[in-house]
Formats: sequence, structure tokens, C-alpha cells
Amino acid sequence: MATKVFQLILCIFLFSLALSLPSHARPSKPKAENPTSFDFIKHLEGCQKGQTVKGLQQLKKYLEAFGYLNYSPSQAGANDDDFDDSLEATIKTYQLNYHLKTTGILDAETVSQMTAPRCGVPDIINGTNWMRAGKKEANHTHKTLHTVSHFVLFSGNPKWPRYQLTYAFAPQTRSDVISAVAKAFSTWASQTPFTFSQSQDFASADLQIGFYRGEHGDGAPFNGQNGVLAHAFSPTDGRFHYNGDYSFTVNLVAGSYHLETVALHEIGHLLGLAHSNVQEAIMWPVIPAATIKGLNNDDIQGIKTLYA
Repeated sequence: MATKVFQLILCIFLFSLALSLPSHARPSKPKAENPTSFDFIKHLEGCQKGQTVKGLQQLKKYLEAFGYLNYSPSQAGANDDDFDDSLEATIKTYQLNYHLKTTGILDAETVSQMTAPRCGVPDIINGTNWMRAGKKEANHTHKTLHTVSHFVLFSGNPKWPRYQLTYAFAPQTRSDVISAVAKAFSTWASQTPFTFSQSQDFASADLQIGFYRGEHGDGAPFNGQNGVLAHAFSPTDGRFHYNGDYSFTVNLVAGSYHLETVALHEIGHLLGLAHSNVQEAIMWPVIPAATIKGLNNDDIQGIKTLYA
């Protein structure tokens, strides 16, 4: 009897402990399906100019979040479900960026691309379409991005003033996460003058990594499986956040995202790289589930140019 009571108390304790862990320590476990808040776009497949369809206002919010639309509060079309000339032009720009047919229609290929989980950094920043940089069509008048080859550097070419950087993980981060991210740092170190050393002092480390859910103090809440896998900030901010509501694993698992691959991408942002329009590059915005990617020559060229 005493043994059964002890086992019951132990189970309750372990369950309570799991619930009490902070969000950055508990990335989600693999799931058979990972629906995202981008999935509403699936119901808009086939929509085109001239139609009024419920959900198009939400699509405009999506396109605004990634820099494609920039409505003023009183601007016509910002708060309606009309597929107007502006939305058609915006979709054509999106299709051009992602190497799709520029139909201006929400065809199957476009919907599939829009619903894919991705990095949270916008595709167009302050009106500058960095994803067309490789085609030598980027708008330089805003002076928000400096384009070189296919890759792009952040506004003002921010970079670290020194090559010895420390990184640390939020408390209670899993050991397999630490190992995977450390490998990603080693990969970047092999192609740059940087040396990265792990610190136990999270607050004072140059680079801070953790898993977070919802609003977490950086102005870019995750809000569940909202389609954004992770985000990071340009130098010398140093913050790199995984979305804790997604499943990230060391090995390839269906429905999960590869820890090291996502880390390689976000560390690129930490060092000063924006996104690339080269699909094979690690700085391409989208990372499919159960996929491993490494550094591409475009990524290496970009970082070497920045720190030449």
C-alpha cells in the first residue's frame, strides 16, 4: 500500500514539474500534423482580381507583416475583403520573389508557398525588396539595405566590432538543443574570423538563445504555431528565439524542424546577413520540416564580404 501511495505522489510531482518548466525549456513534441495560422490562405486558393472573398483582409495582414503591403490606417482597401489592383500587384511581387509564375492569382503553388512555416524576418523592409537584389532590381533609394550578389546585408551593414563572441542559453534548455546550436556556431566559425564560446551567464552573453511562446518581450510574439519558426536580430542585438510551440529535433522526424538547420539560418541574422533569394542558401526564408541544409556559397560570400 505504501509503495502505491509513493508511486502516485511521484507521478503527481513529475507532472507538476513538467507544467512548471518555463516555455523556453519545453519545445513541443513531434506531431503528425502542424497546422499554422497561415492555413487560412488554403481557403483562398483560386481567388483573383475583382472578387470579394472572406479572408482576403487577413491575407492583406499577412502580406503587410512580411513587408509586401504598407497601408496607412485610413487607406482604402486596408480593411476589406476586396481583391483589388493593389493586392494583385502585391501577389505578383511575392510570386516573383519566390520564383513562381507571376499570375497575380492565388494559385496552388502560391498558396503552398505562403502557408509554409518560415523565418519571421520580413521579405521587404521599408519598401526595399531585398529578394530581388540578385536580379539587380533592388530599390536603393531608401538606403535601408546594401545589396551584394544574391545575398543582402542589413541596413547600415551592422556588424560585430570584435570576433570573439559569447553565447548562452536560457535556463533549463535541453542538452540536445545546446549541442545542435553549438554545431551551428562551429560551422559559421569555420567560414569566418569568429570564435564562439559558450557562457553560463545568460544575461551578459553577446548572443542569447531560447525557446519562447506568445509575447516574450521583443515586440514579435509567436502566438502558437503561427507560421513563424524562429527569429533573430541583426548585430549587435544578439537575441535568437525559437518558437516553442513547434517541434524541433536533432534528427529528421516527420512534422518536426531540424534544430541545427534553423540555428544556421538564425545565426546568419545574428552576424548581419538578411535573407537570400537563392533557394539553396541557408538564408532562404523558408525551411521545410524534416529537412537538413548547410551553408551555401552564397551565404559564405555574404559573410566574407561583410567582414572583409
